[in-house]
Amino acid sequence: MNSSHSLWSTPNRRIAAIALVVLIVDQFTKALISHFIPFETGSVSVVPGFFEIVHWHNTGAAWSSFTGRNGLLALIAIVALVILYFSRHHFNSHTMLGQFAFGLVIGGIMGNLVDRIFRQHVVDFLRFYLERRGGDPISFPAFNVADSAICVGVTLVFLMTWRNEHVAKPAESHSE
Repeated sequence: MNSSHSLWSTPNRRIAAIALVVLIVDQFTKALISHFIPFETGSVSVVPGFFEIVHWHNTGAAWSSFTGRNGLLALIAIVALVILYFSRHHFNSHTMLGQFAFGLVIGGIMGNLVDRIFRQHVVDFLRFYLERRGGDPISFPAFNVADSAICVGVTLVFLMTWRNEHVAKPAESHSE
């Protein structure tokens, strides 16, 4: 049996493989950013007035909520991973799309957890914003590959759940 077949042979292995790919890509991109872009002061404009690569640290969660609570957020991430593992059968983990979604979420959580444990902060580097004439830019919080994977995975889980709840049910036979 070749190794690629055995890697993808079970749902749990597919979820783990996808999570591992997300984790590797996330950590690789964060290492590149940390090496090549100076913290807080450096940026690379990709689409002027709209998108840039930055090097920011975040000890909080989305939109810098819970700033400075890195340890608590690491603990919450660990608890979330355990809960996801034991509840995965409730969320279409038997389908390829469900496995992909769960792999994204788990890999994303693990990517930010690695940062929280080893860096004591999460590295964010993708920044979208809109320049305003004569004023400060309107900015979406900077994020990273792990954040993107979590958002896409959670969106897929919601869409699958919504689709499954709204699938036309076969008409019941009314025998007399």
